[in-house]
Amino acid sequence: MQSDYISWSYHQMGIVSTLKLSEKTTNNIAWQRFLPNGPVAMLPLTDELSSLIWSTTPAEAKRLLSLSEEEFVNELNIALHCKHPSSIIIQQATNLLDTALRMLNCSSVEQKQSPPKIGGIEPNSRACFPLGFGHSSQYIRKGVALVGDAAHRVHPLAGLGVNLGFGDVTCLNEVLGDAVYAGSTLNDINYLKNYETNRQRHNIVTMSAIEGLHRIYNTDLGPVVLLRSLGLQTTQALEPLKRMMMSHASS
Repeated sequence: MQSDYISWSYHQMGIVSTLKLSEKTTNNIAWQRFLPNGPVAMLPLTDELSSLIWSTTPAEAKRLLSLSEEEFVNELNIALHCKHPSSIIIQQATNLLDTALRMLNCSSVEQKQSPPKIGGIEPNSRACFPLGFGHSSQYIRKGVALVGDAAHRVHPLAGLGVNLGFGDVTCLNEVLGDAVYAGSTLNDINYLKNYETNRQRHNIVTMSAIEGLHRIYNTDLGPVVLLRSLGLQTTQALEPLKRMMMSHASS
């Protein structure tokens, strides 16, 4: 299917692997930490396993993949748990904001949690792939519909790529069901256009937000770091805003 396709490279690699937790736990939290070279994230699979996506530079990805499994796990645990220096000015600003939010009964402080320690990785589960942005200007042709990565690519920092794909499949299933119920055919272009319109409206907004997050977290410029810290803190404190964002991200 030929269609205009907007794309660019992030000049980063994404390392993936299946992780074994050091001990069995209630593994129901997705973890993400922003590092100088890119974010590292863990998505829960079972009480003992998590999925890793580690965004970093091509040179660092090559080095990490060359390590033994034991060395790789050690590097990952350091990346997840080591402390990075923070700005005193930013710390003071976030403390002032938290004081103001507390006065409004909207505290942004929650009990601090730490990601689980990694005990190992599934043998031969390490791999890497280039990271980039991509979006097709059209999702459909007569008898054809693009879903998931065939229609769009995003940076894995927010872990939303799979949600976009699931949303595509759900919407397409509903549209095709409507077509059959109305006595039409599965390749009816009018029904497929409904799929394209609905998903592009949703996906473009989400992809733009992910791209914005990538750019904001891909800089160490002081004013930007301050604004993103205050923005994240405010979002954490405002439950209605947080619920709205989570609802959009999951659809």
